[in-house]
Amino acid sequence: MGDITQWKGDAIVNAANQRMLGGGGVDGAIHRAAGQALRRACEAVPPVDGKSIRCPTGEARITGGFLLPAKHVIHTVGPIYKTKAESRPLLKAAYDNSLALALEHGLSSIAFPAISCGVFGYPLLDAAVVAVDACQRVASSSPNSIQAIEFVLF
Repeated sequence: MGDITQWKGDAIVNAANQRMLGGGGVDGAIHRAAGQALRRACEAVPPVDGKSIRCPTGEARITGGFLLPAKHVIHTVGPIYKTKAESRPLLKAAYDNSLALALEHGLSSIAFPAISCGVFGYPLLDAAVVAVDACQRVASSSPNSIQAIEFVLF
């Protein structure tokens, strides 16, 4: 348990929406704590649909951390839970793509919230299995890269 906006390290992961402009839950808390510079950085991410979707479900984007103790924010969009068969691959992609961005940017520490477990309705135990599996895959395939992976649950 804790407050991810107070976590100090290389990156925190934001359970964002596709527009990346803040919202409720952890997304809103991160945007409030990071300040207006985070919103401006998110607005600068080009929409992939030519309109307002900056980060499709399962993908991830990185910005600075601005007023946060974390140096970066990795924004990812988890699925709205429908069925395990439909939602699990998208949640897996959200974790995998967040970790891939951390590796790409040479980050050694990262903290995750419980992606999709709030208003998106993903069952906690099923989501925990997906999260831990993704982190274990990275730890075993790249043992000298990310040194600390933490889960900070609101």
